[in-house]
Amino acid sequence: MPDVMSERSRLVGVGVGPGDPELVTVKGVNALRAADVVVVPVMDTGERGRAEATVLHYVAPEKVVRVVFALNERTDRGRREAAWDAAGERVAGLLRRHGSVAFATIGDPNVYSTFTYLAQTVAALVPGTVVETVPGITAMQDLAARSGAVLTEGTEPLTLVPVTAGSAVLKDALAGPGTVVAYKFGRQAAEVAEALRETGRIEDAVWGSALGLEQESIRPAGELDGEPLPYLSTLIAPARREGGRGGKL
Repeated sequence: MPDVMSERSRLVGVGVGPGDPELVTVKGVNALRAADVVVVPVMDTGERGRAEATVLHYVAPEKVVRVVFALNERTDRGRREAAWDAAGERVAGLLRRHGSVAFATIGDPNVYSTFTYLAQTVAALVPGTVVETVPGITAMQDLAARSGAVLTEGTEPLTLVPVTAGSAVLKDALAGPGTVVAYKFGRQAAEVAEALRETGRIEDAVWGSALGLEQESIRPAGELDGEPLPYLSTLIAPARREGGRGGKL
């Protein structure tokens, strides 16, 4: 089959939410179905990830292409970047043959997503590629809804911290105003619990993992006992709120 002209190539990052297939937007479903192929990221161990499981609720399996990413590689930057390059080459090849490729990512494609790196690589390999994104519901929104935690009121700021940046970054955020959300903190659960206690923020904080899935767990942060949690755990430490209803308006 001849290559599709690059100016017709379209790469769409589609946010498919944190795991519950009912949380994919109508626009997201339409984008998945409109694409010629749908790429889902998988680890080199081969197991089915959340994005793939969600996509298969809406797209026929024969339309789905599994592309290996070093999603579980945190220490070897060279190996991680080599995996990104290989994935980019694979998706670029799909674009040349099909012209329209959707990439499904958990959460939102513009929030700590593998899609960012993929899009940069593919745009360099296939000049003229149109890159678009379809927003998705994030883990913090889903955890807030499932736990009853209110993310923001009035003039409160909202700070999102990936704990992979280090517990010191989280402590600085917790010492400030507003609600703090921590992503990817499962392997550093002990340090997170310590930071919450030191800053007096543990009482109202809540954490969750596997949101929307059978193994979903949502617990008060006060129950953190130092044991490691699933890597993709999310924490919400609500703002200190005084003055009653509308106190921050």
